[in-house]
Amino acid sequence: MHDCLGVEEGEEVLVVCNPATQRVGERLREEAVGAGAEAVLTVIAERSSHGAEPPRTAAEAMAASDVLMAPTVQSLSHTSARRRASEAGARCATLPGVTEEMLARVMSADMEGLRVKGHAVAEALDAATEAHITDANGTDLRLDLSGREAIPDAGELTERGAFGNLPCGEGFISPAGGNGTLVVDGSIAGIGLVDEPVELVVEGGHLTSARGGQGMALMDLLTEHGEDGTNIAELGIGTNEKAILTGEILEDEKILGSCHVAFGASAGIGGTVQVPVHLDCLVMKPTVALDGEALVRDGELLIP
Repeated sequence: MHDCLGVEEGEEVLVVCNPATQRVGERLREEAVGAGAEAVLTVIAERSSHGAEPPRTAAEAMAASDVLMAPTVQSLSHTSARRRASEAGARCATLPGVTEEMLARVMSADMEGLRVKGHAVAEALDAATEAHITDANGTDLRLDLSGREAIPDAGELTERGAFGNLPCGEGFISPAGGNGTLVVDGSIAGIGLVDEPVELVVEGGHLTSARGGQGMALMDLLTEHGEDGTNIAELGIGTNEKAILTGEILEDEKILGSCHVAFGASAGIGGTVQVPVHLDCLVMKPTVALDGEALVRDGELLIP
């Protein structure tokens, strides 16, 4: 509330939560009040998927706030409502699936070091035209990064219109396309920990097939929203040394040296597709090469 969002006296803070996350929402609201803000708690029903829009009344309140915090079960990060709030100047932090234990532990990371790594990852992604992801499980995926701008997610949300996750800890970009195979061995948003590695085939910038474990469950969640649901939406690199594998993608995707690829909505992070779904898929020990130079090698982030 203080370091990441810089809440000040007199600002209007909106906390959007679900019944299951109301306790966390109430504590965040109380902290905002303690900072002198006019803070409002809005409780909405759970959404059908990550990226599904909130009710219109909540969306209007989001756009009217100075600061938005969203400790919801399903992510509001990639909704049109969150994007409109950012465009209206709200400083937005989304916390999908957060728990008090997770927030306390993962946010205890070295924030200065986290910011150095987050910016270094984003700058490397920015400068590259292609990312090549490989690993021991058979991942071999090439992503087109040309013309896209990377974003550091390092808890720096004090500027007007800023947006990020809390807990934080990644650098990410929305690819312009991609082809190849991604073998998911960590977790999948909306599903949880994978029972066995899931092989995803990407062709022409879209997920075309999935084999093994919960692969078909992922395909069902995405194809429910048509072709846009299978759009390759994001490549992210984790930078937080306190994050561990839990099955909750908010934390899992921040694991230091991991990478995640998401499908579905991308308009809120520099892409062009707006669809009510965004599901991240985690690879635990990847090698990620940018224009032939390794940024991550076997799960080790090659940044001091």
